[in-house]
Amino acid sequence: MANKEALRALQQRLASRLQLAQTDADAMSWLAVRLGEGRYLLPLSQSGEIFPLAPLTRVPYTKPWFGGVVNLRGGLFGVVDMVLWLAPLTPARDDTAWSQVRLVTLNVELDVNCALMVDALLGLRGPASFVSVQPPPLVEPPYLGRCYLDDQGMPWQEIDLLQLSRTDAFLAIGV
Repeated sequence: MANKEALRALQQRLASRLQLAQTDADAMSWLAVRLGEGRYLLPLSQSGEIFPLAPLTRVPYTKPWFGGVVNLRGGLFGVVDMVLWLAPLTPARDDTAWSQVRLVTLNVELDVNCALMVDALLGLRGPASFVSVQPPPLVEPPYLGRCYLDDQGMPWQEIDLLQLSRTDAFLAIGV
């Protein structure tokens, strides 16, 4: 009889832990990055690995924001310069800026072999990092999520990587 009660108690504890783990997984958390002068949030659940900038192989007849392809851990990834994607007329980076550039791959579950070139990593952020939130813009593009304000009044724009990876313009790299 004691074994049945112990088993039932164990099952209840496991069910509680599972429910708590699922709740924690649903909580938003982001990788904070700088793109040009802007601050952006990439959902951790949609982000993959982070790499230093590796040598890119240019691809002819592609749009200016498509940086080329790169080999990361034996996989071939297309590289999108997010600064040029968001603001095509952005001036070129200087040598100091290039030293901070990183590649952030999309989560494998998004099924797109793509790495995003970002100007700098600014750490991890959660909802507690912000004092207010504004809804997503009513106009295009659909991949821009909510805009968060931190305690210094700085705006942080969320980029929905799933929506971005499904955007026709993002997938059309050819000129």
